[in-house]
Amino acid sequence: MELGKIKQVTVIGAGTMGSQIAEVFSRVGKYAVTMVDTTDERTNAGYQAIQTRLKKHFVEKGKMTTTEADEVLARIKRTTDIGEASKNADFVTEAVFENLALKKSVFKQVDDAAASHAIIASNTSALSITEMAATTKRPDKVVGTHYFNPVAVMKLVEVVRGALTSSETIDTTQALMQKLRKSPVVCKDTFGFLANRAHVAMVREAVQMVWERVAPPQDIDKALREGYNLPMGPLEVYDYTGGWAILASSEQDKVKELGETGRLHPLVRMMIRAGYTGKPNKGIYDFWNEVLAKW
Repeated sequence: MELGKIKQVTVIGAGTMGSQIAEVFSRVGKYAVTMVDTTDERTNAGYQAIQTRLKKHFVEKGKMTTTEADEVLARIKRTTDIGEASKNADFVTEAVFENLALKKSVFKQVDDAAASHAIIASNTSALSITEMAATTKRPDKVVGTHYFNPVAVMKLVEVVRGALTSSETIDTTQALMQKLRKSPVVCKDTFGFLANRAHVAMVREAVQMVWERVAPPQDIDKALREGYNLPMGPLEVYDYTGGWAILASSEQDKVKELGETGRLHPLVRMMIRAGYTGKPNKGIYDFWNEVLAKW
């Protein structure tokens, strides 16, 4: 399908990522968007989050008029019916929780309802596009579009080619991301794709240095921030985002795809058991001060 034929977009999931993706499609792409979630409360919360971001980051900063913000909001519809939202869509983006079974269920529902030309994309940060595509009758039209948070600020989008994704689908998706003022990079369907796979390796090595008492977490982060011009060190990122709990929840998938290198580091396992999972709980900085430094 050509980029010019994409008129109607559907985003499934109205949470942190889904609402931001819906906003960008409407605000930057000027697309008609339908945002879907399981309850009216969830879709309304996502819509309210968009309204708040537009006011705070655009209207109040003089980057957009109130009328323009209202136009962005007017292009976004809300529903709890995946089938109804998908039947007229040309491009569907799934942005639900990182659970493969859930995503496959969503893909099956979208595939059953959407027109044969529609492209179905997943915002997964690590899970198999090929496996999701296998639940559909259109694996050639299934692609990964991994956005980074915050979506309005981060330019990178990983466009992930599944085993059966067609070149036409990749080309159209790349062009669509460029229209949204993103910087797409195409990669094969491998666990963690590009950025996250490399970043997780850096996190693991930083954790190992804490485990060996090479230096405190704050000094390791400082070295990486200032040595490689990173906005945040890898350990503080995981503390800030609650990433330790996410690592634990995805261990089974990582082992399945990566073998023993996917196992949780013993230090992370100990932290999780002690409740140091990162925001809103304590993280590795606290664990160092309160446990490791005295252990």
